[in-house]
Order: sequence, then C-alpha cells, then structure tokens
Amino acid sequence: MSSIPYRTALIIGAGPGISASLTRQLSAAGLAVALAARNVEKLAPLTAETGATAFAAEAADPASVAALFAAVTARIGAPEVVVYNASARAPGPLAEIEPEALRRAVEITAFGGFLAVQQAARGMVPQGRGAILLTGATASIKGFAGSAAFAMGKFALRGLAQSAARELGPKGIHVAHVVIDGGVRSERRPASPDSPDSLLDPDAVAAAYGDLLRQPRSAWSFEIDLRPWVERF
Repeated sequence: MSSIPYRTALIIGAGPGISASLTRQLSAAGLAVALAARNVEKLAPLTAETGATAFAAEAADPASVAALFAAVTARIGAPEVVVYNASARAPGPLAEIEPEALRRAVEITAFGGFLAVQQAARGMVPQGRGAILLTGATASIKGFAGSAAFAMGKFALRGLAQSAARELGPKGIHVAHVVIDGGVRSERRPASPDSPDSLLDPDAVAAAYGDLLRQPRSAWSFEIDLRPWVERF
C-alpha cells in the first residue's frame, strides 16, 4: 500500500468513533495530527495513545476557527489534510423545533464546514496541494421525518463539497465528501449478535479516508458512500 503523501492533519469535531480511528491510522502513517473539539478533556486518552495534539475550538465561530488554524500551524505546521467531522442535530416535528436550536445545528454542520474549508484553502492554495475531507451522512442525500435540521446541514455541506472540489481541484487540492450511510459501531452502540454487519466499523471507515488521501490526482474521487451491505439504498 502506498504511503499517504501528506505530513500534517487537522480533524475538526474530534471524538470517539471515526475521528479516533482516523487519528490512530494517520498517526501510524507518520502524520502529525491535531484534534479540535469544544471539550478537549475528552480527547486526553486519544492524545496520550497517539501523540496527537488537542485544541479547543468552536466550529461555527469564525474567529475561533481562524485562531485554531493559526495555533495548529504554529505547533505542527500548516495542516495539509483537513477533515471536518463536526455536526449537530435539533430533532423533532417541524411545528415544534425551536428556531434557534435549528439555526445552531445548521451553523455547526454546514457553516462550520465552510469556515474550515475557507481556512484550509487559504493555506493550501499557495502550496498547490492538500486534501479536505467532509464527513456526510445518509441525511446528505435523504431527509427523514423529524430530522429536518440535520438534513438541512448535511445537504448544505454536500453542496459546499461539490463547489469546493470544482474550484480547488484544479489548484491541486483534493476535496471529497464521504456519505456515512448507516450507523457506526461504538462502545455505546455495539453491533447486535443477531446482525453483526448492521453497523459500520469505524476502523474500516477510517481506512476508506486513508485510501482517499492516497489517490493519485489523475483519479481523484470527489464523493464516496460507505454503508453496511444490509443498508438499503
């Protein structure tokens, strides 16, 4: 397997599951990894295990995101890989959702993605290289009843990914959107013994991210979808 052709990575919205698996895999591949979250205390076991560095940040605050990129650059160098995993929900019937809760959910899921892409582009365009991966969901392509806020945010994030890929691809920056079409296995959400393939393995998802980063420029993927074989299209 070819090596990942980048030296530094920033994962925004870090936590257990996909982010943790990706941190382990990128660190093992020799990348210096920075993790960003509102609560960095929860990342202590992961940073101790992998040597990654944690930074506190508000994903939907422009000043906080700008400060995050500056701090990461000062600590490990400009991030050559940026992964946006942050999202939020405001579930409930349309007639009952608090408007401010919906606004906040869309801000974190979509506006925060824009802020991350903007800061990443500012650092990557002058270098003519880099990779930006945006984590989507089933809600990126299909809205469900009682989940309008999440669908709104994820649809917008997918649109951002498509626009960014077309704008930044010719400048040497690989932008890809990953549709996580199914639940992800975790300690709080173990797979059922009766249906062991019903949930995505976070290590397998992280491996797919790594494969994206290894793609040669002549054959970049701009969107992939990952799902258990039991999941319906």
